[in-house]
Amino acid sequence: MLLGIDHLVIAVADPDEAAAQLELEPGLAATGGGRHDTLGTLNRLIWLGDSYVELIGAFDRRLAEASWLGAPTLRTLDMGGGLVTWAIASDELEHDVAALRRVGSDLGEPTAGERRQTDGNIVRWRLSMPRQLGPGDPPFLIEHDPTSAEWTATDRANRAAQRHPIGGAVRLEALELPVDDVNGTIQRFHRTTGLLFRPSLSGSGSRDADIGGQTVRLRPRRGGSGSVVIRLSAPVAEPRTAKLLGCRWIVRPSA
Repeated sequence: MLLGIDHLVIAVADPDEAAAQLELEPGLAATGGGRHDTLGTLNRLIWLGDSYVELIGAFDRRLAEASWLGAPTLRTLDMGGGLVTWAIASDELEHDVAALRRVGSDLGEPTAGERRQTDGNIVRWRLSMPRQLGPGDPPFLIEHDPTSAEWTATDRANRAAQRHPIGGAVRLEALELPVDDVNGTIQRFHRTTGLLFRPSLSGSGSRDADIGGQTVRLRPRRGGSGSVVIRLSAPVAEPRTAKLLGCRWIVRPSA
């Protein structure tokens, strides 16, 4: 079953520096991270409940150029940084991939991955990727190992109680993607992941799809420009906005 947006991958020159920027404004704390030793990349993580933002950079360009995650990260960095790709969480990856492939999805066979934390503990997962990764391309699917670091019941309970500098718990509500061809992107997203889009209440030709309790919005790119928008909720009195790391961050008061 597809559970919701798992994480957003944002390419940055220096993950530690980017984490410090987001802590200052809009007030998000990075509390984890590590290295993908075989991929040439390293990261810092900003947890939003069980969803997260991955601030990713490269520690070995040669390794990164040859890896599934490093190559699109480097392409994005060479264009100034920003959203690389994103992932949908699954709790039955093999089942979900098989069902989608039966109706024409281009998702690949599930493969295992891992990351070494700075304390030496290992985080493990399995994922399935489409043919191409990019900010306007379909996402990949991921299933985390609940027995590995970051995904035990204790880890998840600690995340649920985390307080960010903004004033408390922060949740990811929506990801808004500017695209050149909304209808064409809808068809590719549906074919790969099964997402169903509807007209958005925001108007302007946008379309929304629900994943769990979150939303993915496809917005027509006007004049060849436009930022990825990351919508969050937090215990703030008034909405906040910030433009950092190639994205626009919008925080609304929690309900």
